[in-house]
Amino acid sequence: MIKANEDAVVRSKWGQWQNVEGLLNREITSGALPAGAQLPTEAEMMQRFGVGRHTVRRAIAELATAGKVRVEQGRGTFVEQQSVIRYNIARRTRFSKNLKEQGRVPSGLPVEELEMAAPPVVATALHIAEGDAVYMIARRGFADDAPITVSRAYHPVARFPNMHIRRRDGVSITEIYRDFGVQDYLRHRTTIFTRLPIGEEAHMLAQSQEQPVLVVRKVDVDMQGGPIAYSEVVWAGERIQFVVDYDEASGNPTGGA
Repeated sequence: MIKANEDAVVRSKWGQWQNVEGLLNREITSGALPAGAQLPTEAEMMQRFGVGRHTVRRAIAELATAGKVRVEQGRGTFVEQQSVIRYNIARRTRFSKNLKEQGRVPSGLPVEELEMAAPPVVATALHIAEGDAVYMIARRGFADDAPITVSRAYHPVARFPNMHIRRRDGVSITEIYRDFGVQDYLRHRTTIFTRLPIGEEAHMLAQSQEQPVLVVRKVDVDMQGGPIAYSEVVWAGERIQFVVDYDEASGNPTGGA
């Protein structure tokens, strides 16, 4: 249990309910509050943190939304079992396949789709000129209805004209690739790093603002090695574990991580 003076230090950094949520979240993540443990009563938490009832209830509501705790009427609040997803990164990395192999139900929701001028990092990754037209597709990814990713993918308009029209008709990216002669594609490069969530990322991932996210930047290529997509995927850090598969023939990481 974190000492009272440490609680006070935490309180000085954020708003009241965010402080209570963040401290309880760290205790859950560290195992100080293990799965199945019952949280203290509202009155006990009010006394511990020196806050009002509304603040405690808001913090608990945020933790419940993030799937960290469950509130049982008449019984109390309990820590939920946290199940980490093992996500394989290999030459053929497919979101839905990864989740289905673990008995998860994958799904996604569009956030934004537009045509735009390629920023420098995107142009370099796709081997096109800076400012060339690209399609940007932003989505949220889910596993069993729990949000785990916020992604932005970029495709060259010259290579895939009218992609946005096909997307609005519900055609998958893989089907669109095939319509343009890309029967298969591979992961060329994967870069992984951590940072704190920015903007609306924490809200869209249903996690605490002070919980780090995992950021995966990747480049996909066709079978001739030509870049077809560049993307940046922000993952809910404490719900995912990456596993890089190795190419037995070469002894090199096939994911290029």
